[in-house]
Amino acid sequence: MRDRARALLIDLDGVLRRWDPAPMIAVEVKYGLKPASLLETSMSWDVYQPAMAGEISDAEWMGLVADRLPLEKAEATAAVAEWQAYRGEPDPEALEFVRGVRAAGRKVGLATNATDRLRGDLDALGLTGEVDFVLSSWEMKVHKPAPEFFERACVAIGELPKHVLFVDDDDRAVRGARVAGLSGYRWTGPQHVPYLRKVLDLPD
Repeated sequence: MRDRARALLIDLDGVLRRWDPAPMIAVEVKYGLKPASLLETSMSWDVYQPAMAGEISDAEWMGLVADRLPLEKAEATAAVAEWQAYRGEPDPEALEFVRGVRAAGRKVGLATNATDRLRGDLDALGLTGEVDFVLSSWEMKVHKPAPEFFERACVAIGELPKHVLFVDDDDRAVRGARVAGLSGYRWTGPQHVPYLRKVLDLPD
């Protein structure tokens, strides 16, 4: 039987922050782009990876995205700026889970692949004070699912990997956490919060 987790590491996008596709698709439609094309372009590995690894800034990343759009430069730059203006919103049920974990005396760390916009986003979303610390791939210069990311996260939270629960919506990140010795769980929604609370040995 696994040791009970004593601390929580939780992902941001797709877990603690959710995205409504409507405002983003509206921008694409406005500029005559295929729905989800901006997301697909931004996630192209050759531009996404250096942005998450702290090799380029968020502004540089978005500049590369704009360069790949089938639009005139000024129009492409405007489309990307409007697309980025929407910064998502906190997931209320994931936030309630985090608050419950902290209220029970367990440390919670935000462990996310991000750019240099992360701190400003957390402030704007009101999430900065909702976690005990923030682990950003951009600041660490290493991104999930690299083992070093999880090793450094456990050092930061002050627990052995076997005593840390990691929650993420990305299966690759979850598998990486497990390889590093953490308890990894893939988030698909709040329906399994009771199970996660048991992993953290919290009362029902």
